[in-house]
Amino acid sequence: MEFGVPKEVRDLQSEARVGLTPAGARGLVRVGHKVYVEKMAGLGAGFSDEEYRNQGAQIVYSAAEVYGRSDIVVKVARPTQKEHRLFRPGQTIFSFLHLQVASPDLFEALEEREITAVAYEMIRDKKGLFPVLLPMSQVAGRLAPIIAGQLLMNINGGRGTLLSGIPGVPRGSVVILGAGVLGKNAARAFLGIGAQVIVMDENVRQLEYVDDLLDGRVTTMISSKHNLDRISGFTDVLVGAIQRPGRRAERLISREMVRRMRPGSVILDFSIDDGGCVETSRPTTLRDPVFVAEEVIHYCVPNTPAAVARSTSYGLTNALLPYLKAIGDYGLLGFLEREPGFAHGINLYQGNLSHPDLASALGRELTAKIPYGDFS
Repeated sequence: MEFGVPKEVRDLQSEARVGLTPAGARGLVRVGHKVYVEKMAGLGAGFSDEEYRNQGAQIVYSAAEVYGRSDIVVKVARPTQKEHRLFRPGQTIFSFLHLQVASPDLFEALEEREITAVAYEMIRDKKGLFPVLLPMSQVAGRLAPIIAGQLLMNINGGRGTLLSGIPGVPRGSVVILGAGVLGKNAARAFLGIGAQVIVMDENVRQLEYVDDLLDGRVTTMISSKHNLDRISGFTDVLVGAIQRPGRRAERLISREMVRRMRPGSVILDFSIDDGGCVETSRPTTLRDPVFVAEEVIHYCVPNTPAAVARSTSYGLTNALLPYLKAIGDYGLLGFLEREPGFAHGINLYQGNLSHPDLASALGRELTAKIPYGDFS
């Protein structure tokens, strides 16, 4: 089978990750597949064309050639309008898609070219976990205190609060909405710098797990409206870590709650990939990551892990390679026959909408049933 790795269209300051590392390319080549890598595709993540060549990949000189030669295209960010015309009819494209909040022209292009579109953020394993989304959530959570600490500095318009505190001066307070992978990693990272941490979730079992995991060092609260109203008045940092892949994020924090936050406090809305969990949030970029609304600093970058492109490219490849190898060996339908749960990751099958959650989020009808697929 022929795999293609195009260079991400967004500039390197906005998206420097690459779909496969040289080691990932080698993993496919050594079992008999071909890998085409666009010239300088790995540059932002620190991988040279020569490294890919040394691992058996073929360097090609345009995105058009990558799309034209490949059965499966392996990307990071969802395709831009510039790339839509390059889609080869009947192709399979792997990427972070978040189609429920994407521009409709992407869905139309996938539909028109009869693309099978696999969304990394929706791939599930046999345990119901999200193995490809996992490393990105880990990275975002661990970056959270670095980002928040900088934004709280006076020179950046923040409150001037040191999250760790010092003897005689209280620690800063952090509220994390969501006790999933991102939330757990953020909680551990904020604890590591000495902040006071509150984790909120609607699922008490998740809160019990976080409490055990972190040895009772965090405060846990049910994310009821009453409790959300309470925390808005005192938190220095609010982290949105709600993840429900395939659905639009629930707006848990209203504009009125943001108004009650203290001037110069910080919101990190990592749920912005799926529309954001804060009413005042809007997508930003790594080039221009923040804005101020209601005197509160908002950081709403959908692809925050791209700030550490080398580490996240390795993490993405590690998670993705077993799926690519299996599909290369058996074909998509052959793999689905063995792993019917992989259907959770397929948004469109041969150009037809095939995922029930996505259909509900988009207000569209399902137009395809995936052979062997199991959405249970």
